[in-house]
Amino acid sequence: MAKTLNIKIARPFLPLVTEKIRYKFYYGGRAGGKSYAFADALLLLGLQKPLFIACLREIQDTIKDSVHKLLSDRISLYDLQEYQVKESEIVNVVNGTRFIFKGLRDQDSQKIKSLEGVDIAWIEEAQTITKKSWDILNPTIRKDGSEIWISMNREEENDPLWVAVAANPDDRTLVRRVNYSDNPFCPEEMKLQALACKERNYDDYAHIWLGEPVQQGNTKLISAKSVHEAQEPKMDSSTSPLVIGLDIARFGDDATSFCFRKGRWCYRFESYYKKDNVEVANQVTFFIKEFHPQRVFMDIGGQGAGVYDILKDRGFGEIIRGVYFGERAINDDRYFNRRAEMWDEARKWLEQPLPVQLPPDDQLAEDLVCINKKYDRRGRLQLEEKDEVKKRLGRSPDKGDAFALTFAEPVYDTGTPRLYGNGNVSAEELFSLDHNRRDTGW
Repeated sequence: MAKTLNIKIARPFLPLVTEKIRYKFYYGGRAGGKSYAFADALLLLGLQKPLFIACLREIQDTIKDSVHKLLSDRISLYDLQEYQVKESEIVNVVNGTRFIFKGLRDQDSQKIKSLEGVDIAWIEEAQTITKKSWDILNPTIRKDGSEIWISMNREEENDPLWVAVAANPDDRTLVRRVNYSDNPFCPEEMKLQALACKERNYDDYAHIWLGEPVQQGNTKLISAKSVHEAQEPKMDSSTSPLVIGLDIARFGDDATSFCFRKGRWCYRFESYYKKDNVEVANQVTFFIKEFHPQRVFMDIGGQGAGVYDILKDRGFGEIIRGVYFGERAINDDRYFNRRAEMWDEARKWLEQPLPVQLPPDDQLAEDLVCINKKYDRRGRLQLEEKDEVKKRLGRSPDKGDAFALTFAEPVYDTGTPRLYGNGNVSAEELFSLDHNRRDTGW
């Protein structure tokens, strides 16, 4: 068994082999390594104990349409002599683990009964699975402790398995987005192709490489296009006052994230994990003394209240402002709460015709485009809960929330950004005075 140590499971996929949970749903873009990781994880588990594993897809006219070859290739790569590769199945001749391969399109409730004893069902290319197939399969995988593994590259907002499993995950469902940037084994050539696609057409990049659906419809608050345009390099400084947004971690896996923005130039993010209240307050103190921000807007829900109290006791009450995401909006007639108001101000900042700048950060881009919107009975803008976003994204959108916090309140601003190639651009040259002369600004 020593040679099985050669099977390396990348960190994003470790829950496949370490967690017992009914549904394990992985999605994302090209080169994320989903198929390889699923195959490796199943082979590893199948070495440890006897398992009945079904590898499924919507259409499988021949064995060539299945992951049979992928599993065979991985067996050869790792020299797993325990496995015997047969024409239509793979068997561990030592402990009896068995892989079978089926298409679901032509299955009915009678034909699919052969799957009742399955320990793990792997659905590959799950974006093609129909609701009919899922409604038959799900109750059939009924053995105590059985699991359903799902891997997919999303096609549309209403992909049947996305709606049924991942859109609103429960406690028995693990949802993870994994892209090429999360894959430590991603070939350099694929990274170059991804970057070329990003430069050529960001909407294509968001779908092909980041796993966004083709049709986002009108459910997304912020468009991928506006984020991409903001991330194109165009300025390197600004004379506007510094505003810092601080989203403080509430749970162990969340990050405490700082966003630095000067007017139309958002230029820096800092993220920290597993910091206690004093450590976070010390970091804020350092940033205040080092960079002299005009305001630090911080989330004071949960742990944030303690950090706020420490900073206020240190004499920073004129600089720090505490914000509850769930509190009443400044414009209560238009927004459900402060969180919706701040995020919508961030959207307007991104979509304005004047140049704005974001750092070239894929995690930030994912945070900004992942938020879904809706409207309450009064017609006010409302965002889905942060916990729901975390379930779907696989992490909390901490950088996005830190960015939104920089728009918590207007900050007086007469500064100008310095554009590449243009030197110090005056307000008269860059902006219309009719729009720039105001007492307050975001």
